[in-house]
Amino acid sequence: MKKIYWNAFEMNCVGHINHGLWKIPGNKRINYKNLNYWTELAKTLEKGKFDSLFLADVVGVYDVYKGGFDTSVKEAVQIPANDPLIPISAMAHVTTNLCFAVTFSTSYEPPYSFARRMSTLDHLTEGRMAWNIVTSHLDSADKNFEIKHLLTHDEKYDLADEYLDVCYKLWEESWEDDAVSIEKNMYYADPTKVHKINHKGKYFDVIGPHLCEPSPQRTPVIYQAGMSERGRDFAAKNAECIFLGGKTIDDITYIINDISERALTFGRSLKNIKMFMGLCIVTGLTDEEINSKVDLYKSFWSLEGNMAHYCGGQGIDLSKYSQDDNINGFAVGEIVNTLNRIDGKWFKVIIGKPKEVADQIQHIIEQTNIDGFNLVQYHSPDTFEDFIKYIVPELQNRGLYQKDYSPGTYREKLFNLKHKYRYNKSQGVNSSRF
Repeated sequence: MKKIYWNAFEMNCVGHINHGLWKIPGNKRINYKNLNYWTELAKTLEKGKFDSLFLADVVGVYDVYKGGFDTSVKEAVQIPANDPLIPISAMAHVTTNLCFAVTFSTSYEPPYSFARRMSTLDHLTEGRMAWNIVTSHLDSADKNFEIKHLLTHDEKYDLADEYLDVCYKLWEESWEDDAVSIEKNMYYADPTKVHKINHKGKYFDVIGPHLCEPSPQRTPVIYQAGMSERGRDFAAKNAECIFLGGKTIDDITYIINDISERALTFGRSLKNIKMFMGLCIVTGLTDEEINSKVDLYKSFWSLEGNMAHYCGGQGIDLSKYSQDDNINGFAVGEIVNTLNRIDGKWFKVIIGKPKEVADQIQHIIEQTNIDGFNLVQYHSPDTFEDFIKYIVPELQNRGLYQKDYSPGTYREKLFNLKHKYRYNKSQGVNSSRF
C-alpha cells in the first residue's frame, strides 16, 4: 500500500467550514486569536504524526446572502479572520516535523514582497513550508483592495501564471547555491553570484535581486485547489499537491483522472503530484457516544451561517428565491436541505466506530487512488484528538498512516527526493521544473 498523507484543515478564524459549532461549550475555536491555541494545536498534530497543517484563507467577506455581511458577522462565517502566515513561526518553534501549507492569493499583493515572506518562513521552519495558491473569487476582496480594473476569472489565472513565474525566478535563479561564502571569505556573500532577475511582463516588472538568501527548499511545496477548467490546468501545470473538490468516489476518480491527463500534456510526471480530498469524521467507541456527538453538532448547526457561506461563494442570494425555484439545475429547497445537514456540504463525511471509519477510508483509497486527506473539524480540539486516539492506530495497522516521520524538508518527505529543491540542479532550472 502506498503512503497516504494527512493534513489538518484549519483557518485563522472562528468559523471555518462547519458553521455554528463554535458555540458548543468547550469548543476552543474562539481562542483562535491567542498564540497558545496555535502552538498547542501544532504539538497535538505532531504527536499524532500529521504530515501538515493546511491553513485556508480568504481576504474578503461573504456579503451576498440577504444583501450584506450581517449574517456572516453574526455567525462568524470566516470573519473575523486573522492572517494565516503570522502563527507559523511560533508553531514551527514547538515542533520539528510538522509541515505547514498556507493559503495566499496572487491577486492583491506583489510577488516581490510575498517571495520574501515565504523564504523567511522556509528558513524559520527549516524547509517545512508549502504555498496553497489561490486567485480569490469574492467581489468584496476586489473592492477592498481597490482593484480599479477588475480581472475576469481567466485573467486572474493569467496573472497567477506570471506571479508564479516571478516567484520562481526570485527563489530559484537570483542566488546561486554557493553565493553565501561566510566560511570561506571575510565577506558574507559573493556579489558575482547574486543576480537580478530583470522580469518584465504584462502584470509585473521586477528587477531583483531576491532579498533572501536561498532557503532550505528555495521554492515552497506548491499546492493548488481550483477546480474550474482553468484552475485544473493551472494545477496540472504547477502544483505538487492538489486539493480536490468532490465527495463521491465517482467524482474524485473523475477529477484525479482529468487532472492527471492534463498534467501529462504539460510534460509532468505523475509521481511528482499528490492528490488530496477533504474529509469529515465523527467517531467514538460506542454507538451511544457517536450519536451523542452527532446530536450535539446538529443542535448547534447554523443553517444561516452555512447559507451565508454558500451564497457568498456562489455569488447567488438564495434568500430572494422560493423553495421551488431552480438554480443551476437544483431546486432551492434541495440546496437548503443539504446545507442544513452536518453531512451535506462540500466534503465526504464518515460517521462510525474506528474500524468502520478505517474501512471506509481504505475503500476510498483503493477505489480512487487518492494520495491524502485534509481533515476538517467539527469541534476543536475534539475532532483531531478523537482522530488521533481512535482512527490513527487503525490506519497505522493497515499501512495507511505513518508511524514516524521521515527526515528532510516537506518536499523530501512527500516525494522521497534525493534533492530538496523543486528543480534538479544538475539539469538547470528551466529544463527541469516538475
